[in-house]
Amino acid sequence: MAAPGAESSSPRAPRETRQARMEALARLPLFFGLEGRRVLVAGGGEPAAWKAELLSAAGARVEVIAPAVCEDIWRLAGAPTHGPIAVHVRDWHPDDIEGAALAIGDFEDADAAERFSAAARAAGVPVNVIDRPALCDFTFGAIVNRSPLVVGISTDGAAPVFGQAVRAKIEALLPSGFRAWAQAAKTWRAAVTERGLSFHARRAFWERFAAKALAEPHRAPEETDRAALFAALETQGSIPHGGSVVLVGAGPGDPELLTLKAVRALQSADVVLYDDLVSGAILDFARREAKKMLVGKTGYGPSCKQDDINALMVELAREGRRVVRLKGGEPMIFGRAGEEIAHCRAAGVPVEVVPGISSPQGAASRLVTSLTHRDHARRLQFVTAHARDGKLPADLDFKALSDKAATTVVYMPRRTLPDLVRNLLAAGIEPATPAVAIFSVTRPEEKVVIATVASLVEAVTRAVDEGADGPCLVLYGHALSEVAAQDLPQAAEAARG
Repeated sequence: MAAPGAESSSPRAPRETRQARMEALARLPLFFGLEGRRVLVAGGGEPAAWKAELLSAAGARVEVIAPAVCEDIWRLAGAPTHGPIAVHVRDWHPDDIEGAALAIGDFEDADAAERFSAAARAAGVPVNVIDRPALCDFTFGAIVNRSPLVVGISTDGAAPVFGQAVRAKIEALLPSGFRAWAQAAKTWRAAVTERGLSFHARRAFWERFAAKALAEPHRAPEETDRAALFAALETQGSIPHGGSVVLVGAGPGDPELLTLKAVRALQSADVVLYDDLVSGAILDFARREAKKMLVGKTGYGPSCKQDDINALMVELAREGRRVVRLKGGEPMIFGRAGEEIAHCRAAGVPVEVVPGISSPQGAASRLVTSLTHRDHARRLQFVTAHARDGKLPADLDFKALSDKAATTVVYMPRRTLPDLVRNLLAAGIEPATPAVAIFSVTRPEEKVVIATVASLVEAVTRAVDEGADGPCLVLYGHALSEVAAQDLPQAAEAARG
């Protein structure tokens, strides 16, 4: 929710932010190309058999070397999954490691395991010793196989069973039909590349492809699908590429409340212009190559001028960029979206809106209560307590805002709350009307303050003194009676006092 009040006396310019692209990784996930390459497996037990099967499935030429070999390995050697499996019944020798792409060892004896790991590292061959993480250069994680779509899951050896549980969850989410779509993408890629299209046109093709795969995952793609995608590509390629602007609602703060359409917009953005209220966890959904620029406004603090934001959106779009204007909450409710849409239209820049979960919706979910009730509220009204001059808007209808049959949501009330409450009481609102103030709704630092209208200012002031921070939302009305009942007697007493 962008503050719609007066611009700060300390303006700031939009600026690109250099956020950390990736947090620390316990292991770097890599996908080895092993087709036709020799891989050594030293050991003949069942764990070695599983690794040999996995390596064969990846197309490797597997050599199993061990004094004794289990029945599973012999069976695999007779009918390998993909790459051939050769078995040598003897002890391994350091010369066996030379030239191997990978070396995998399965040893019960700790000294033998250490010798194998040391020999592999001396030969410059990445090594894995089963169930001995300290001796491993790489590990095998749980795998979801929709090859050529492959998902690997690792817990760095800390909790293999947990990794398997995550794999099962992903297995359920990824239809088996994705295998055919991924294979089609591999087959069609060369034809797309040969057309000499611009980056934006190629990306548009693959976005259409992905949308089709997600919409129809349970059938294999056909030649008619490719023809239709290429036809759409020809249409796009025949006109100059132009940029666009998408206003995206980031929701009240919890990244899990982003809509799927918002995520897709972020993942296709060239530039993301975001507000102060947007968290880093939400920005993580943006395409990693996208430029991220802070254009935020803070109430009574340094803020980017709206004219500068408008001009920047248009400038970037005219350069052919896909611009995402990322706003906290729902951009069409007190988010100055109207001004930005009008500016884009006046400049001939295509603009669309992706709605977000509004702060009142987030608040209702956190309070686990409905904002409407057939016995208490026949309407729901939103109002801002912050005008262009930073004061309480002079044209508020306090009679309507005092209606006992309404639930009222007040945006940005922090500085003007005393004036708001004074006017409500003068307009005849019941002093004991239930009221709730919520700071940083849906975020980890969320703070809920339960009061009455009469005691609200004192309760909010006390909460701020105790450390409550972040955007504040006030809700009041008799539909909140069940929520307020938790603390209402104390609040009413404070109001009487």
